Amino acid sequence: MMISKVMIIGSGQMGSGIAQVFAQAGFTVYLNDIKEEFVQRGLNNITKQLERSVEKGRMSADEKDQVLANLLPSVSYEDAKQVQLVIEAATENREIKLNIFKQLDELTDPKTILASNTSSLSITDIAAATKHQERVIGMHFFNPAPIMKLVEVIKALQTSEEVVQAVRELTVKIGKTPVDVKDSYGFVVNRILIPMINEAIYILGEGVASAEEIDEAMKLGANHPIGPLALADLIGLDVCLAIMGVLNQGFGDQKYRPAPLLKKMVEAGKLGRKTKEGFFTY
Repeated sequence: MMISKVMIIGSGQMGSGIAQVFAQAGFTVYLNDIKEEFVQRGLNNITKQLERSVEKGRMSADEKDQVLANLLPSVSYEDAKQVQLVIEAATENREIKLNIFKQLDELTDPKTILASNTSSLSITDIAAATKHQERVIGMHFFNPAPIMKLVEVIKALQTSEEVVQAVRELTVKIGKTPVDVKDSYGFVVNRILIPMINEAIYILGEGVASAEEIDEAMKLGANHPIGPLALADLIGLDVCLAIMGVLNQGFGDQKYRPAPLLKKMVEAGKLGRKTKEGFFTY
């Protein structure tokens, strides 16, 4: 299948980052959200990133203009009729995602690939909400998408081999590295990473060490480039809690129980970098 046009649903940090990756790789990209102002904010963020790249000599002004020309604003799912691939990067909420996929399933050609950038939800469950289940797949990018090399390519129980192959090839084409993953709660990275972060929060909550000491220990003792608590702040504590919730519910295993301090921080609205305060202040 020849993919030349894609649609990204959700123009937040992940959605706009994924849109930038495809636009830089020469694809025509519809950046979609529920409001014009949200789409504009996403496009403004991409413009700022590209301008920074020009300043640093990573790309020319002409190249920047070409990337921006590849981006088309969208506030209607009708635009999905124009593309061969849709990537949903909406908020991490099962009902919202199922609703989007049901609508896309009705609107698009049955050969259009429908992918979700979910960080933990079941792709098999999302596919089951559609009539053409074989074309639904997971494409999990990592934040910031223009920089991070990995894409987890997640095969639902229903996904056809043809679709998996097309998405693997596409991932390489946009300069990323695909890793094949069978559908399982949290996939690979988040199933390992988020419980590790959760454990760091338990250690902090128990008063074993301060936030600074915990992060310093993991940076110097495990050679991590960033400590687990600073990473939690970067991801968003609400996102960490949501993923722990999915793991806990999905596997029904006590080892995935969210740390009480994590719940408290989210209740207090201290979500990390995006609220300027989490385990550290920004």
